[in-house]
Amino acid sequence: MKNVSCIEKLGVMADCSRDAVYTVEALKKYFSLLAKMGYNTVQLYTEDTYEVDGEPYFGYLRGRYSKAELKELDATAKKNGLELIPCIQTLAHLGGITRWAEYRGITDMGDILLAGEERTYELIERMFRTCAECFTSRRINIGMDEAHMVGLGAYLDKHGYKDRFGILSEHLRRVCEIADKYGFKPMMWSDMFFRLANKGEYYCTESEIPQSVIDLVPENVELIYWDYYSRDKAHYDGMIRAHKQFRNNIVFAGGAMSWIGFAPNNRFGIETCRAAVQSCMENGIEDIFITCWKDDGAECSLYGSLPALFCAAEAARGNTDEGKIKKKFRRLTGADMHTFLAMDLLNLRGGADGMNNPSKYMLYSDPFLGIFDRTAEGRGGEEFAEAKKALAAGEKSARFGYIFKTLAALCDVMEIKYTLGIRTRESYRNKDKEALGAIAGDYKELEKRLNKFYKWFAEQWEQECKPNGFEKHDIRLGGLMQRVRHCRKRLRKYCTGELRSLPELEEEILPFGGKVPGNSVCYNNWTTTAMLKPNM
Repeated sequence: MKNVSCIEKLGVMADCSRDAVYTVEALKKYFSLLAKMGYNTVQLYTEDTYEVDGEPYFGYLRGRYSKAELKELDATAKKNGLELIPCIQTLAHLGGITRWAEYRGITDMGDILLAGEERTYELIERMFRTCAECFTSRRINIGMDEAHMVGLGAYLDKHGYKDRFGILSEHLRRVCEIADKYGFKPMMWSDMFFRLANKGEYYCTESEIPQSVIDLVPENVELIYWDYYSRDKAHYDGMIRAHKQFRNNIVFAGGAMSWIGFAPNNRFGIETCRAAVQSCMENGIEDIFITCWKDDGAECSLYGSLPALFCAAEAARGNTDEGKIKKKFRRLTGADMHTFLAMDLLNLRGGADGMNNPSKYMLYSDPFLGIFDRTAEGRGGEEFAEAKKALAAGEKSARFGYIFKTLAALCDVMEIKYTLGIRTRESYRNKDKEALGAIAGDYKELEKRLNKFYKWFAEQWEQECKPNGFEKHDIRLGGLMQRVRHCRKRLRKYCTGELRSLPELEEEILPFGGKVPGNSVCYNNWTTTAMLKPNM
């Protein structure tokens, strides 16, 4: 890429750990697109989804990449002018392995490894050995983020209470020694140091970092300042100034908003990335990457965030001319920018600060126990019908049509499902059995539409991902279809007099999280949405 700014490294991080492990062929196509956009680095976020010699349970049943596949991806990236950087975890976010008895002895609690245990560092060294063998890059992202409960589980039982940041500091030192042994220069997320300096807070633009905290960070570690949710350039300016108090090189990570469900929020990602990139250019940050996380199931297509990624790359060139950007995007993808942006319409409008995802949480919200129903008050499913019309042009795309067909099928589902719980409860309370009989017909139609959506979503998964991970969606969507069927049968029984009451529909639904009724929210946790006990 020919740079017209201080930005020397511009990258994308692909999440290959949230159930979806993208096929080698899908990633090859993705790499080609990224290179044509002007990106020159890619990070593969792999928690346990890669082969590690001597660790048969590492990535077991998760669709992990073999070493041969990693080498093939590395060679393909290099051929496209991309540096493929391993992005692993060396402390937390390892729930994929901590469930196995093999790793019980080195689990602190939850998904956190047991610091200070020699077996822990044996495992981490084997991770590095795989990365050294399979990647030509000697930069590596070691994670180390969100280990909030470190030292409070098995570590506490074994050693008693210790200063938890002392634990983290010593663990980081050991990991950096291993990285150095294999010739790697590590980078890690910066938030744990900011939380240490600011009583648990990360976003502290005016904070003074104590020297004691600065000294915790080895000088050869690059600090990743991540920030995904602000559209205010001044906010980024302040956080960059705060980061520059450290002696370390600063890398910035923005977000493409690909992690809130089946549909992305490209417009929000474009706005946040543009503000962030402008701030980075003015503040001398030379290394940027855009994260494409896939939280809670990886429902969004690998290619769903192309507009946000494209606009971020253009912003790094200093180009924010909408007309030129749209023409270049069409030349690259064969599709109009506004066609891709139509995916955002499934998130509707009215959310706090531009972020909301009703096409995820209202899909799974129980029709009789609708904890989110108040967010849909005063609205209707016709908004999803309009969204489907806007997606029609995309369905004709030979390259990306399957993504648009998946989302169009979801629009059909949501046209009924969005207000189904509200209409059901209202008619029940009015004792209007005739209306309930008609609504029971909507439940029947919903079952048909869910089956069609399942078909297209399965097709999307097969186009992009290894089979592993889809079992979660079989359970989720299969459970939803069964629940809809069960509720329909109970409605029918009530309408015929076989049931005298439906107690679930008599309970008052409270505003979700104290939010104003009629306003969408952003909530991306299937477990609690489906009314299951969290952390089962």
